[in-house]
Amino acid sequence: MTDFTPTERTQVHRLPKRGAYDRETVYRILDEGLVCHVGFVADGKPVVIPTGYGRKGETLYIHGSTASRMFRALSKGADVCVTVTLVDGLVLARSAFHHSMNYRSVVIFGQATLLEDPAAKREALQVFTEHVAPGRWEEIRQPSVKELQATTVLAIPLQEVSAKVRTGPAIDDEEDYALSVWAGVLPLDLAPQTPLPDERLPQGIAVPEYVRSYSRKAR
Repeated sequence: MTDFTPTERTQVHRLPKRGAYDRETVYRILDEGLVCHVGFVADGKPVVIPTGYGRKGETLYIHGSTASRMFRALSKGADVCVTVTLVDGLVLARSAFHHSMNYRSVVIFGQATLLEDPAAKREALQVFTEHVAPGRWEEIRQPSVKELQATTVLAIPLQEVSAKVRTGPAIDDEEDYALSVWAGVLPLDLAPQTPLPDERLPQGIAVPEYVRSYSRKAR
């Protein structure tokens, strides 16, 4: 896999050593995340909308209602900026100034393509479903023709992309290391809890293995 080529928009200038342009890093972040934020301009005003997504190869898919302002704007070729951020820990320094977070993030620039072919839309919705819960697609009812018609699916090429990663301990001013203040990293993780069955779930339907062993790591 070749690395992404930094552009004027994706080159990390602030703390450039944290920038990453290799596909493995970018794809790992995208495949672990669940929510992206989609930025665009509508009627001359900036808008940022959180939404779910899925990735297959070098394409990111998002979907929503055909009545959505975001999808109408992006379907017409508006420039888009998509971000995904994973917070791995709180970095607690000895001074307020040096507090930080350990994180992994991806920024994507480009334009979206509207998927109109029903088979392509169905495949993208499968990608989205499997991104959220691998193994789910084969168990559930597939989208109907009416549901496909009510859903807009957009494909965003992964071409102008970069990642930024912060790891490690707090970095304090040298004179502050003598302060009697606890400093360190508080790791954070997305941990699934006990599954809660739907109120109308018939008796005898067991929790699927992919739910019991659910994890966002090493996807």
